[in-house]
Amino acid sequence: MYTRVLPPSEGTLRQAAEYIRSGELVAFPTETVYGLGANALDGNAVLRIFEAKGRPGDNPLIAHIATIDQLDDLILAEPSPAAKVMMEAFWPGPLTMIFPKSAYVPSEVTAGLDTIAVRMPSHPVARRLIELAGVPIAAPSANRSGRPSPTAAQHVLEDMDGRIPLIIDGGACAVGLESTVADMTGEVPRVLRPGGVTAEQIAAVAGSCAVDDSVMRPLKAGEKPRSPGMKYRHYAPKGELTLFGGSASRVCCAICERYDAALAQGARPLILAMEANIPAYGKRRVVSLGDGEEEMARRIFALLRDADALNADVLFSEAVEASGLGLAIMNRLGRAAAFHIVNVDEGGDEA
Repeated sequence: MYTRVLPPSEGTLRQAAEYIRSGELVAFPTETVYGLGANALDGNAVLRIFEAKGRPGDNPLIAHIATIDQLDDLILAEPSPAAKVMMEAFWPGPLTMIFPKSAYVPSEVTAGLDTIAVRMPSHPVARRLIELAGVPIAAPSANRSGRPSPTAAQHVLEDMDGRIPLIIDGGACAVGLESTVADMTGEVPRVLRPGGVTAEQIAAVAGSCAVDDSVMRPLKAGEKPRSPGMKYRHYAPKGELTLFGGSASRVCCAICERYDAALAQGARPLILAMEANIPAYGKRRVVSLGDGEEEMARRIFALLRDADALNADVLFSEAVEASGLGLAIMNRLGRAAAFHIVNVDEGGDEA
């Protein structure tokens, strides 16, 4: 199959919508990452997503909508008052909410769960594509399963060339991390995957918000993913990644020691550091995580892909505090590292 990469003209979007309606796949930009879309009401089309990504069938997808009316085909009952308040505050935007699913939703979308994850993206290209298609679009990130999520069309092409007919190039994604996923089936919103909308922001509008303990740990044996992004090793570069948290000076010393030892053993190490800390690493090979958490969120997946291009087989990254947007960053880095996390202030114990 030949994969075309086209700008988001009206003609391109109409062609993409026709692909969606006919059961084909299309990669498209959102404000979070690029999505790999199919008709969410067509189980056979959704199966093509899993085939193209090499994604396990037990990993649920998110249905993307352009209008509130499209919820009617997806959810079983009226959204709760908390959900409605959150829709008003955060939709369109990087927030996914989980509801009991309707009978119209194919089990392929939900990985056999009785719930459906739904979000309304704010990216104008994504919104227009959904409007033209006339159906909700099921879309995980447009990468091969386990790889870093794509935040540019070129990243999608690296993973999906020859697997899908069309990639819509909408430029770089503004947020850079996948959406926050909040379970709305209980009395209190519960974050299963942190993202651009923080737990603190949700609590401010909904009155309260819980964060599931699975956010910063691997799934237990036999535990079924209730949200995308909960797999043990996800978003991963080809090289082995270790995270270092604690005081800045100790983190720098620990990373330098690991880097030098790896280099002496013939490895090709790479350091991921905040911009302000880079001088402390001297002439060692370092890439910048940026200046602040928002920039780090936008950069992190591209940097993990760049590490592969740099042929790095061992990566050492500074960690950030796991609160606010930092929780989302640490969730992604933690899964990319298979939770190899060293706290240098606690004797260098590795989780």
